[in-house]
Amino acid sequence: MKRESDVLVRLAGATKDYPRVASGGQRLRTLAALLLRSSRMPHFRALDSVDLVLRRGQSLGIIGENGAGKSTLLKVIAGVVRPSAGMVEVNARVGALLELGSGFHPDYTGRENIHLSSALLGLPRSVVRARMQSIIDFADIGEHIDEPIKHYSSGMVVRLGFAVATALEPEVLITDEVLAVGDESFQKKCIAWLEGYRAKGGTLLLCSHSMFHIQTLCPEAVWIHHGRVRMHGPSFDVTREYLTYHEEKRGSREAPAAPVAEGPYPKILEAWTENAAGARAGTFQQGQALVVRGVAYEPDDGAPVLLFGIVRVDGTSIYGSHSNESGYQPARLGPQRFGFALRFEALQLLPGKYRLRLHTLDAAGLRLFDTAELEFVVRGETRDYGLVALPHAWLPATAPTETIDTQA
Repeated sequence: MKRESDVLVRLAGATKDYPRVASGGQRLRTLAALLLRSSRMPHFRALDSVDLVLRRGQSLGIIGENGAGKSTLLKVIAGVVRPSAGMVEVNARVGALLELGSGFHPDYTGRENIHLSSALLGLPRSVVRARMQSIIDFADIGEHIDEPIKHYSSGMVVRLGFAVATALEPEVLITDEVLAVGDESFQKKCIAWLEGYRAKGGTLLLCSHSMFHIQTLCPEAVWIHHGRVRMHGPSFDVTREYLTYHEEKRGSREAPAAPVAEGPYPKILEAWTENAAGARAGTFQQGQALVVRGVAYEPDDGAPVLLFGIVRVDGTSIYGSHSNESGYQPARLGPQRFGFALRFEALQLLPGKYRLRLHTLDAAGLRLFDTAELEFVVRGETRDYGLVALPHAWLPATAPTETIDTQA
């Protein structure tokens, strides 16, 4: 049972506006509005009426395009930025990994910056001394710890920044693209630390462009789009819709144009998708059956030849076939009308949005006349890659019976 005391962060109608100062005219209008205390200031709305609740022990992913308002949302929760409107309530000690190393003094050594950053984060000196060696070990920058920060590479600065943050032990940890920086070994170390933090009951707010990390570390996710919450729910569902959105942006939304034919020609009069129980549906679980049914028109009153093709919403082709390849004959429903059905017994498509295109052809299967397009969604929880799931099995390793010549 969810208790009100478990709520650590609550946002209601949180809105944040930034003044527009890109041009001289905008700067003058902004200055005039400030002097006259006018509300008519040219502004950009980074967050627009965001409602959000974060509970104790929850791991919530934040996704969205660059400029969507993700970082502003995190800064509002962390208290770095005040909202222009709405309510923000935080009932926990918050640690924010927003800009690692941004508070370091370039002329101080790494060790001195650990003391400085820890003091700014509110850690007592005694706690810093007790944790100093563990911070240095986590950063793993060797003897450079006693050199000025200005001589560090960007990767070394990031290492030290995250290492300092690990000493906070906050109730709510906010991270913004932390896993996208540093080398591979450092990223693995960060992920291991985050998993340990979650296992001990920590509450995580993770912002990332990596859908794999969101799905792995966060059971729930929020999609921020143009400053608003576009979708909030299970991370697999939210990330699937987000990836589909980008595929639709890359691909054409229009069905391929059929060649112009004069006079009556074979057409797809109606088509739809059904589940295994025979009910019309547009959403299917990975591994379930999908049935396509429809009615075709043939002016010559002969059984039409049909072609189908499956593509992702970005236009990537997956599979297609002609009805005459299987010797299939649509059933006569009446004069010049024929019914057809196509069944996929177990969908091996990976989760995502797809388009099924149906075409009518001439008797030889060469000339394309008409096109109908159906959209359907495949759901499922998987971190596999690609378009289809190929049945496979991992086998026990066995010693080779003979030496393989790798130089051949």
